[in-house]
Amino acid sequence: MNLTKYTKSFKALWVGEIISEFGGAAGGIVNGLLLYELTGSKEWMGALWLVYFLPSLILQGISSPFLNHVVKEKMLKNIQLIRSVAYLLPIIGYLSGSDLVTIAGLVILQCMLGLLQPIYASLSFSLLPDLCEEKELVSANSLLDGTLRLMSFISPGVTSLLLVVSPLHVIYGLSSSMFLLSYLSLSRIPQMSKTKVATWSKKFWCNEMKAGYSTFFQFPQLFRLTLLSSTVQFAVGATLVLNVPFIREELSGQPWEYAIFAGAFPVGYALGMVLLTKLPKNAITMYIGLVGGGFSFALLYFVPSIPLAWGCELIGGILFPLFNAQSAAIFQHEAPRERLSQLSSVRLLFLRITMPLGILFASSPFLGISTKVAYLFIGVTIVLPGLYFLTQSFVRKESAVTNNSVRKSS
Repeated sequence: MNLTKYTKSFKALWVGEIISEFGGAAGGIVNGLLLYELTGSKEWMGALWLVYFLPSLILQGISSPFLNHVVKEKMLKNIQLIRSVAYLLPIIGYLSGSDLVTIAGLVILQCMLGLLQPIYASLSFSLLPDLCEEKELVSANSLLDGTLRLMSFISPGVTSLLLVVSPLHVIYGLSSSMFLLSYLSLSRIPQMSKTKVATWSKKFWCNEMKAGYSTFFQFPQLFRLTLLSSTVQFAVGATLVLNVPFIREELSGQPWEYAIFAGAFPVGYALGMVLLTKLPKNAITMYIGLVGGGFSFALLYFVPSIPLAWGCELIGGILFPLFNAQSAAIFQHEAPRERLSQLSSVRLLFLRITMPLGILFASSPFLGISTKVAYLFIGVTIVLPGLYFLTQSFVRKESAVTNNSVRKSS
């Protein structure tokens, strides 16, 4: 992995993302542990996630016009600083000695994280084309996505080890420090965005909202890639429910065997990130990644043993980056630059909505389907449109070759 080809600004964003991913994952683990320790209630656990998701999705839907009129570099830094302060709230609750104050701090923290995450993700996605040369966009997206997924795999294990020797409130201090370090890393990105002054009014906001969504639907390729990415997110949401019963019940596996199954995908994703640097960046490899990744889900319907299930997850992890990184780069390249922040937010809204839909699908008692059939369904949902567009890519390539031959002969 050659990092020297990337700009200092991209490296600053990359390091800031890695640090904050670790801090966020560690904080997410101890949030649930602390709340359950205080309440002993699954209902409170569910309420905590609702506090995260519901305000987040609402803000995601209405905040897109605002994102066109901010200095992205400054806003990203400010978000990390706010997160750093927010992670101190449970510590304040601990020092107060009041369970009520601690729970209130947790709820406020979770709400703030939910509100800030969609803004941060949209702005960092839209900032990437300003930090990289166009030819580096695919590999930059792959590097960011792959390392973040690897950190999401590593950080729970590290956090578990820290919990052996440290109380919960120390982990909150660590998370706060991580976001402060991320703020310092992002501070190395020079301001390139121009400050845009807008007269905010209800009419202006409505007009901007309409313009943003209408622009999004005026680019069929961007809409198509967003829908395809949404099918992947639907599958990710479903597997959050399916993976444990699949290994523990369907295949009668042990907890350590589930741990390997859960870790196989992010490890494969890191390998896929490296593989992408060796392959041509085109529509064919992109849709091969989508189809192959979808097959890795469908194959879980047929696997009779846990080692084969590990292999399916590993292969899926290797193949999906071929689609994810290239589709993200196409979106960043094709979307109008002046509306990229807003369109990125619309794209993220589609992706974030489909994940809870996948959770509802996999956990619904009304469908009455087995775990393996559910894997087959989500695999087919990804594979069928992927095969269609893969075929179209081959047809367009053959047509282009034929046309070139005709021109040369004439």
